[in-house]
Amino acid sequence: MYFVKLTKVNSWVGNDTFSSEELRRYDRQLRILGLERQKKLKDSKVAIVGVGGLGSPIALYLAAAGVGHIKLIDFDKVSLSNLNRQIIHWTSDIGKDKVISAKEKINKLNPNVAVTSIKQALSKDNAEALLSDVDICIDALDNWKSKLLLNEICVKLRKPLIHAGVKEFYGQILVIIPGKTPCLRCIVSEEVIEERGKIPVIGVTPGIIGLLQALEAIKLITGMGELTLNQLILFDGLSMELTKVTVEKNPTCPVCSHL
Repeated sequence: MYFVKLTKVNSWVGNDTFSSEELRRYDRQLRILGLERQKKLKDSKVAIVGVGGLGSPIALYLAAAGVGHIKLIDFDKVSLSNLNRQIIHWTSDIGKDKVISAKEKINKLNPNVAVTSIKQALSKDNAEALLSDVDICIDALDNWKSKLLLNEICVKLRKPLIHAGVKEFYGQILVIIPGKTPCLRCIVSEEVIEERGKIPVIGVTPGIIGLLQALEAIKLITGMGELTLNQLILFDGLSMELTKVTVEKNPTCPVCSHL
């Protein structure tokens, strides 16, 4: 295993990338990542599509970890019924655009992180332009139509996508690397998707799943650990079980079979 020994901030000899404030801020993870991997985080640009229950913990923890540029995409405003799970938004934010509310919290948490706020709903007309300049896309959406559109655009642009979905006490995660792994459309058919309005959810469920998405993003950026490729992770909060289900590319998938 690889460990970095750090006893003082100035023990990082030859550093010309991080300020002394940043070295103190990231002290605990620099002991694990080292400067090179921390710089990969600083140089990365991540799109979080949806700034609600999943997007809240993702945004906060990626910002805390030092991801250099976070792009927030959401069209909605904060409402009272969001607050059982969307922890980046507070009671005083009710009526405010979610992307603005989230940006304010990220700026207060870590001013070294650049934040771009896009108040738009993801659509076929704008998705490619919104996502073409990022390194990783994270699915924090709450409906299947938008999730499948995001998957389609990420496959087209060859952008890694970290998908997740939640309901009640349950959640799922799928890491998608276009050309290497199954895409979301390989395992989910548009014909069987049934939208049912507001999704019932215990607030901690998207918190747990969002944090796992953030962890996979950090691993993907830094190259540390093993990504859960070709596996659908299922979370059952009632039994506190994580199950990995092997998934395979669909040779006739209308989205990714040509890769």
